[in-house]
Amino acid sequence: MFARLIALPLLLASTSAFAQNSLSQPAPLTDTIAAPVDAPYPGTMTLDIDATDVQRAIYRVKQTIPVAKPGPMTLLFSKWLPGKHAPRGEVEKLAGLKVMAGGKLLPWRRDNLDVYAFHIDVPAGAARLDLSFDFVSATDEDQGRIVITPAMMNLQFEQVSLYPAGYFTRRIPVKATVKYPDGWKAASGLPATANGSTYSYQATDYETLIDSPVFAGRHFRQEQLTDRVRLNIVADEAKYLAAKPEHIAAHRRLVEQAVKLFGVQHYDKYEFLLALTDEMGGIGLEHHRSSENGVNPEYFTEWDKGPGRRNLLPHELTHSWNGKHRRPAGNWTPDFRTPMNNDLLWVYEGQTQFWGYVLGARSGLFSKQETLDALAAIAATLDNRAGLQWRPLGDTTNDPVITPRKPKGWTSWQRSEDYYNGGMLVWLEADTIIRRLSGGSKSIDDFARSFFGGRDGDWGVSTYDFNAVAAALNGVVAYDWTSFLTQRVTENAGGAPLKGLTDAGYRLVYTEEPSSFITDGERRAKNSDLSFSLGLTVKNSGEVSQVMWDGPAFNAGLRVSDKIVAVAGNAYSDDRIKEAITAARSGKTPVRLLIQSGDRYRDVEIAYSGGLRYPRLEKAGNGAATLDRLLEPKP
Repeated sequence: MFARLIALPLLLASTSAFAQNSLSQPAPLTDTIAAPVDAPYPGTMTLDIDATDVQRAIYRVKQTIPVAKPGPMTLLFSKWLPGKHAPRGEVEKLAGLKVMAGGKLLPWRRDNLDVYAFHIDVPAGAARLDLSFDFVSATDEDQGRIVITPAMMNLQFEQVSLYPAGYFTRRIPVKATVKYPDGWKAASGLPATANGSTYSYQATDYETLIDSPVFAGRHFRQEQLTDRVRLNIVADEAKYLAAKPEHIAAHRRLVEQAVKLFGVQHYDKYEFLLALTDEMGGIGLEHHRSSENGVNPEYFTEWDKGPGRRNLLPHELTHSWNGKHRRPAGNWTPDFRTPMNNDLLWVYEGQTQFWGYVLGARSGLFSKQETLDALAAIAATLDNRAGLQWRPLGDTTNDPVITPRKPKGWTSWQRSEDYYNGGMLVWLEADTIIRRLSGGSKSIDDFARSFFGGRDGDWGVSTYDFNAVAAALNGVVAYDWTSFLTQRVTENAGGAPLKGLTDAGYRLVYTEEPSSFITDGERRAKNSDLSFSLGLTVKNSGEVSQVMWDGPAFNAGLRVSDKIVAVAGNAYSDDRIKEAITAARSGKTPVRLLIQSGDRYRDVEIAYSGGLRYPRLEKAGNGAATLDRLLEPKP
C-alpha cells in the first residue's frame, strides 16, 4: 500500500511534466508550382550545347525560353524519367546557372520542397529568358554514370535543359544545336543536319527531345539494317568496330522477326545506338525511335566466345512496342515532374524480357541452346531466392524507387527488380495456357500482335491498365486471366513460377558442369558463380560478391565483402574452391576456408556435400515441345 501511495504522485508528476512540453504543429506544405495543362506553349525554346570539353566531361549550355507574361515563372529540371521508372534526374550536376532578361541578370530561387524547380520573377517587357549553365558530368563511377570519355559520349537532353512548368511537355516546342569534337559523328532518333561537327536537330516538342538521346564518338560505324532501322556503333577503339557480315545479318534478322511478330512498326525510323566500351558507363534504355545500348568492347570481336550482351538489343527494340507505344497508364505522365506508378512493370518490362529472349533466339543473336541455358540460369536464380517467401513479384515493381539499382547485401532475401525475369516466367506460362486451350492453333504471338500492334508508323502513346491486359488475353482465348495474373503477381511462393517451363516441355535440373552461358558469364564478370552449391558468388580476387540467404555459406557466417584468402590451406583460386567443393562430396571433409573480414581473419568450415551444381533445362519428352516451337523463327 505504501509503495502504491508513492507511485501515484510520481505518475501524476510525470503526466504533469509531459503536459507542459511544447507541442508543435506541422507547417502547411504549399505546392507553388503550376500543374501541367494540355495547352500550347507560346514560343519555341532553343538550346545551344557545346559538347567539346571531353577531357573534363563538361557540357556547356546556352538556352532561350520565351515567356508568356511578366511575373512569377518556374523552370524545371527533369526528375521522373521514362524508362528509368524513378526520379533519376541528376540535378546535382547542374552548375553555374545564370538567368538573364533584356541583358540584366535575374535572381532565381530553388524551391524548398522540389529541388528540381527554380523560381524566377520575369520583369515587365521581357520577351524571353536567356539561360547559361554547365552540366558537370561524372568523372568517376562514385559520382554516377560516366557519359563522356575522350572517345565517345552519351548526350541525354534532359541533362542540358530546363523547361517551363505548367504545360504538358509535348506542347513545348524546342530546337537544339550541338557542337561535338572535331571529327566525331553523332546519331539520334531525332533527325539532324550536320555542318562539320555542329549538328542542328529538327525542331520538335520537348517530350520528343528528351526521348531522343545521342551517341557520338571518334570511332563510328553505321549499318542500314532495313529501310527504317539503322545500327549506329561507337567504340573505345576503331578495332572494335570490326563486325563481320554475319554479325550484321543477325541484327537485321532481329528487326525482321520483330516486325513479323508485331505486324507494324511504331516509328518512322529507328536508330540503335550501340556503344562498345569499358570507359563509358553501361546502359540499356528504351526510346520510341531509338535505344541506348552499352556493351563490352569485344561485342563483335569475341562473338564466338559466347552470347555476351546480345540479349540487350532485342529487349530494347521490343520496348518500341511495349513500353513506349503501349504503356501502362501509370508510366505515362504529362511532364517530368509528375511521379510514375510502376505497378504494371511486370508487363512493361516482364513481357519485354520475354520477347527479348524469344526474338534473340528467332534472329540467331542467341542460339537455341544458349537461350535454353539462359532461361535455366534465370529460373534457377529465382527458384533459389528465399525472398519469394515474403515479398510478392508485384512489390518488386517498387524497387526502381526504393533502391535505384544500388547494391544490396542480401539480394536473394531482399529481392530486386524481379519483375523482369519473374514477369518473363509468368508470360511463358501464359503462352502454354493459350496453346493448350486453343489446341495449338494460337500462342502468345497472337496476343502480342493484337495488343501491341495497331497503326503502322504510329509513335504516339496508347496507355493500358490491368483490365485491358486481361481483356486482350481473353480476346485470344477465353480463360480466367484476371485470377491467373493476380495470383502470380501477389503470391508468396516457395519457389519461382516454373509451371511455364514444365508445361512447355522442359524441366529445371542441375549438373556438375556449367553451361556455356554460365561459363561466358563468369568470364565476363571475372567471378565464379557458386550460387547453387556453396550459395555464393566469388570474384577472381576472392572477394565475396553475393551470398544466398540461408545457404551453406550464409549459415557459415559469410557475407558480401568478405574475402576468401585460402582454401584448405592454399591461396585462393577459382579452381581450388571448385576442387574443394567436389572433394567434399564424400561428406567426410568440409570445405575449409580462411576468411578475411576487414582486418580480421577466421577459419570457416562449411559442411556441404552436394558437389558443384549448375542449372540446365532438360527436355521432358520426345519431339518438338512447346518451348521449341516458341523459339522457332517466323517464316
